[in-house]
Amino acid sequence: MTAMAAEIKKGRKFDQVLEGAREVFMRDGFEGASVDDIARVAGVSKATLYSYFPDKRLLFSEVARMECNRQADAALAEFDADHPIDCVLRLAADRIVRFFLSDFGQQVFRICVAESHRFPELGCRFYESGPAMVRDRLIGVLKPYVASGVLKIDDMDLAANQFGELCKSDLFLRSLCGVGTPATEEDIERVIDGAVAMFLARYRD
Repeated sequence: MTAMAAEIKKGRKFDQVLEGAREVFMRDGFEGASVDDIARVAGVSKATLYSYFPDKRLLFSEVARMECNRQADAALAEFDADHPIDCVLRLAADRIVRFFLSDFGQQVFRICVAESHRFPELGCRFYESGPAMVRDRLIGVLKPYVASGVLKIDDMDLAANQFGELCKSDLFLRSLCGVGTPATEEDIERVIDGAVAMFLARYRD
């Protein structure tokens, strides 16, 4: 069994280790982040760090999973099925676009794409805790509107994935490749408006 496949052990200093690792990964990237620095920033010994995460890739993937879940939980707390579908989709798009454009979101994407060909387990964990998790949470948001007849969706997985991809239009790749200037609020609103309008044009009943 590889270290990536091993079950993650949790204990009293687990969250402390994750917060320290998040700070170092964000600052130094995956390759530049050293176990010594992570342990120092987290305020734990290397032995404690290794007792939780025997492999740096496992630690990074858990940091990414934790952050994705935190973002998703915060977004879900704002959703209300009584709100019009336009408002709910705008809120979802706003969260998705801003995460894609955040330093953390871009760092996670770069690292996982760069490392997944050498470490397929890392790619799988990234997919499950990122794109697949967003898809599943979004399906949960859309289902009440399908049940009430507001939306007509036969393939929920495809529809949710399509919405996520619409939110990546234009800005994500430009930002990832360092093309042009940082996105403005006007740029972000343009992508959100386009994603919501196109999704509803296809699926509003």
